[in-house]
Amino acid sequence: MKENYLKISFPSLPENVSLSRVIVAAFAAQLDFTLNELEEIRVATSEAVSNCVIHAYREHSGEIQLELKIENGTLSIKVSDEGCGIQDLDLAKTPAYSTAPERMGLGLVFMESFMDEMTIESQPNQGTQVLMIKKPERSKNSNGDQP
Repeated sequence: MKENYLKISFPSLPENVSLSRVIVAAFAAQLDFTLNELEEIRVATSEAVSNCVIHAYREHSGEIQLELKIENGTLSIKVSDEGCGIQDLDLAKTPAYSTAPERMGLGLVFMESFMDEMTIESQPNQGTQVLMIKKPERSKNSNGDQP
């Protein structure tokens, strides 16, 4: 089984959210994902990158790191920043909660529901790292795993 990785850094500009969607979709297409799964991967990635743009660097621009890896037929996506961090991670995971009143507060909910696994590590004033894992459903079923 082939393995591959990509690491890229870019400024926390709104224009780079759509760029991250294209990059992750092209990279993930190396595995046997359905079109629906690819769309879920794009949405989860754009939500993670959007959170960096909107919340991590509130009053200035900063760097966002996107790391993609294919290993053992599984895709891992790591999005990290060195921004303000998340003060209360449990509260941030609550549906409809947002520190930006004009936002719906569903980004983390979407990310978690679209991926097989998601972990978030965050330290106030030091940044946040989101790791998302997804394996193609077809490969899960062919290996005898339950969907």
